Amino acid sequence: MNIRANKASLTVAVVCARGGSKGLPGKNIRSFTGKPLIAHTIAQALACPGIDAVWVSTDDAAIAEVARACGAAVPYLRPVELATDAAPKIPAIEHLVAHMEALGHSVATVIDLQSTSPLRSVADIQAAMALGALDAGRALVVSVTEVSHNPYYAMVEVQADGLLAQSKTLPSHVVRRQDAPQVWGLNGALYVWPRALLAQAATQGFWTVPIRASVMPRERSVDIDDALDFEWAEFLAAKQGL
Repeated sequence: MNIRANKASLTVAVVCARGGSKGLPGKNIRSFTGKPLIAHTIAQALACPGIDAVWVSTDDAAIAEVARACGAAVPYLRPVELATDAAPKIPAIEHLVAHMEALGHSVATVIDLQSTSPLRSVADIQAAMALGALDAGRALVVSVTEVSHNPYYAMVEVQADGLLAQSKTLPSHVVRRQDAPQVWGLNGALYVWPRALLAQAATQGFWTVPIRASVMPRERSVDIDDALDFEWAEFLAAKQGL
């Protein structure tokens, strides 16, 4: 099953890639800088010495074929109920990991790598894994990036009367945008899950576990959801010489 180490407990990368995508059909195997989009994430995982195996969770046979050709393992096609538009990702990851544990593999850490974040670097993954190691399994580590619009200044919501109000109330002593509290956006690129916290989140919810941030720059934080995202990511990839 493409296990790269003889260890009692494994650190595994899991890449989730559904076949259905309304924003950009077929995006996971669409050519991005000359390779299928998912190939970039698999290559990054395989390049991390601390990752012992790379497993792909997909409901699509074509994605599975590409993933295997790129060096990942695809243990099975994901059950239909875990592959709908409304199905959350964490239970799908938990389902795959539990399946592999039932086959005899012991998993200590799960690195969830989003297939639609091809600009992340191996160094980004390793930095998040290092933070997770410092916490010794006490917290989930998630990748974040600086947001373009600070909710204390530039984000607004429509109220019941139809008028706008700030999404977050600015502290009275703050008079400049630069002095507003620092906020971060979850970029979705990677999550470092201690095994027990993954199981907890799958049943109780994402925000029930302790979470620590691993910062990534905006130029590596694009999440491809539609055609515009794809074009922007290709532009940034060319600019970065990828």
